Amino acid sequence: MPKMKTNRSAAKRFKVTGTGKLKRNKAYKSHMLSKKSPKVKRNLRKSTITDASNVKNMKKILPYL
Repeated sequence: MPKMKTNRSAAKRFKVTGTGKLKRNKAYKSHMLSKKSPKVKRNLRKSTITDASNVKNMKKILPYL
């Protein structure tokens, strides 16, 4: 049985927490920032936990994470 391949683009975007949850950064922080309020931009800086509905697919493309 050959080794499984990790999706490298996903490996750069997701990290595993100590309890095994997937941590990700928020989207919508790259352009058109002038129309976003400072509060929104501040909250977009924080990382968050990946939604439970996506975790199964993420674990499949990140077998060694």
